Amino acid sequence: MQDEDQYLPLRETVYKKLRRQILTGVLKPGERLMEIHLANQLDVSRTPIREAIRKLELEGLVRIIPRSGAQVAQISEKGLKDVLEVRRALDVLSSELACERITAQDKGKLRKACENFEAAVKKGDAAEIAEADVAFHDVIKNAANNECLLEVSGRLADQLYRYRYEFIKDDRNYGQLVAEHKCLTDAIIRGDRISAAKAAREHIDRQEMAIIAQLRRDGQS
Repeated sequence: MQDEDQYLPLRETVYKKLRRQILTGVLKPGERLMEIHLANQLDVSRTPIREAIRKLELEGLVRIIPRSGAQVAQISEKGLKDVLEVRRALDVLSSELACERITAQDKGKLRKACENFEAAVKKGDAAEIAEADVAFHDVIKNAANNECLLEVSGRLADQLYRYRYEFIKDDRNYGQLVAEHKCLTDAIIRGDRISAAKAAREHIDRQEMAIIAQLRRDGQS
């Protein structure tokens, strides 16, 4: 277990570990979650494993199949489209509001987040790139200064991370991602609502097309 988790209740530590493995593809879509195997792997009893699986089911990351047991939820083309339709609307709104409300301090944070993302891409570690991508978009949402928008975005965070990771693990997308982040950053700092909305919309459109193509190659759609 990670050092930062050592003071958490055991059930929470196990939940975080399994959740991370699902979001980053260590536990793959459709993979069965065997309580005994996971308990041995994490050196815990079956009780916190069972509690973690129940919590992950509520989040939509795990499915309970009758007479088969728990398995990692599949990444479906329909599920992707549903989530990204909402994300597209939220990102466009965030970008438009940020153009109007961004402070000088937030502009500095946005530039830094854009630079951090590019630095993560150069390292080539998918997990680090995904985290830097989340941080970049969080700066924009915070600059929008709308609590309701932050709340709705938070509810989608886990599902979005999973799709985001599916996209980011393909290094052929890296150059385009860096360019899109720079374009969006420049538009928001200029206060150009039209360009920012267009950049945000196209950013999600390209991700959707790329992930659908990947799902079809993997036979998950």
